[in-house]
Amino acid sequence: MPSLFVIRGNDQGARFEFGESAISLGRDSSNGIQIHDTEVSRRHAQIYATGDVYTISDLDSSNGTFVNGRAVEAHRLESGDQIQIGRTLMLYTQRAAGPLIDLSDKVAISSDRQHGDRSHIVHAVSQEESSHFFEISPDVPQSAWLARARSNLQLMYRATLAVSHTLDIDQLLHRIMELIFEFVDADRGCIMLVGPETRQLEPKVQWMRRHARAPERITISKTILDYVMEKGEGVITSDAQQDDRWNPAASIVRAGIREAICVPMQGRYDLVGVIYIDTSTAPLDALVKDATHRFNEDHLKLMVAIAHQAALAVEDTRYYSAMVQAERLAAVGQTIATLSHHIKNILQGIRGGSYLIEMGLSEHDENVVRKGWTIVEKNQAKISTLVLDMLTISKEREPDLQPAQINRVAADVVELVEARAADLDVEISCRFAPDVPILVFDPEGMHRAILNILTNAIDAAVENDQRGRVEITTVYRPEESKIRISISDNGPGIPHGEIETLFRPFVSSKKGRGTGLGLAVSQKILNEHGGQILVDSTPGRGSRFDLELPAVAPGVGQQTTSHMEA
Repeated sequence: MPSLFVIRGNDQGARFEFGESAISLGRDSSNGIQIHDTEVSRRHAQIYATGDVYTISDLDSSNGTFVNGRAVEAHRLESGDQIQIGRTLMLYTQRAAGPLIDLSDKVAISSDRQHGDRSHIVHAVSQEESSHFFEISPDVPQSAWLARARSNLQLMYRATLAVSHTLDIDQLLHRIMELIFEFVDADRGCIMLVGPETRQLEPKVQWMRRHARAPERITISKTILDYVMEKGEGVITSDAQQDDRWNPAASIVRAGIREAICVPMQGRYDLVGVIYIDTSTAPLDALVKDATHRFNEDHLKLMVAIAHQAALAVEDTRYYSAMVQAERLAAVGQTIATLSHHIKNILQGIRGGSYLIEMGLSEHDENVVRKGWTIVEKNQAKISTLVLDMLTISKEREPDLQPAQINRVAADVVELVEARAADLDVEISCRFAPDVPILVFDPEGMHRAILNILTNAIDAAVENDQRGRVEITTVYRPEESKIRISISDNGPGIPHGEIETLFRPFVSSKKGRGTGLGLAVSQKILNEHGGQILVDSTPGRGSRFDLELPAVAPGVGQQTTSHMEA
């Protein structure tokens, strides 16, 4: 399904998906895609499909429609195109038509023994070690051209590594400027990025060579910046006073700049900024007319290549940030929607119970009052459970470790749910291992974890056509230093495709009856103990949940710490 992802503008981070029917874009709410941008017309543009081909056409908008920086009346869209309407910039993506090719029969991973493979690793090189390949050894004679080529290649390799190892734009730009000054004999430098909102160049990094006889404040020539931004070309000037491109009154001449290189940071779709370096004219240099030039065309080409790598990284980082923001907003929206629905159901129950209490009081009927209070009390327990689950899942906590008997904790949970199980005609049987000693764990946390899973098991057993059965057992394995609590039911089981999503927050198989937090909370509690939850389920035959955690004896403080860190 094709989509538009907003990468700049008031709707940044929003993703709009659409099908084969024509869809309009504009400021008015009647559009299929509403853009909150005052520079967008009420009905600005339209996207329509012809087979698998999608085309965008301008609807006589006031400010026009642009694709990849060019004004269009109608344009056939390709995945990766950038669409700009008003101040809003969107990325068009479309998956390739046709099913994915299954290569499982073409590529196989097997052990060496299966095919008698006796090959072995001769030598391994880390990424850091591989960069030494580009270093020039003084013992090996090399031509000037080869030495220069390897030096340039080394710089590009290190620049590529810097680009691939960070998602922080400021850190990336500082590293890029540091690399440039290692290889280019410049006095001053600056990287400027185009502001997403202002569309003006904004300085992000300033660099000054320590021995440079230049003022600390860099005065960058507007003449050079305008030329690079308008032409999209990198420029080098060896002497501003003798360069015909610059007017004698231009800022580059007035600033006393002897040599300068300025290159555009051209990304995939847009110019994201410029990199500027220069050498300043010192008083003694003015007396030497034939001073050696520090910059040449090789430096310019190298700077253009580095600027392009940096621009791609800046674009990727901005797109990534926008996607993270969109996912964060989507997660918040899903959380609010789920909790609102569940809280609404609880409030309806409390409202119903309150109505019965009010009616019983007015009629002096104690039975009606007691019935209403039972409903209110049950829903109060639900809201309390929901709040505790939210607190547990939303923050990091250290378990309150203390000596306790796990069989006693499990028995307390069973006692707590017996009445509810009896009402639902579900039989609960217990088989607790008699050899379980006093162990160190968080009794309250484990009580909550067992309660959540046992409650789920009762709800699942109710769906059996015959009488529901739930069994809870404990097994102590001293040789493995583990304790296991198993809870099994004879419910309908869990489809294999759903087991992977069981422990995700807000994923519930109870439809409107559950919040989807119980299993996530239980797993978090077990993880805090250094344990795990194992699931074994067969559709139509039931499920078994095994809560496994380290068996830590009282007084073994170091062992407890090691389990916690695990």
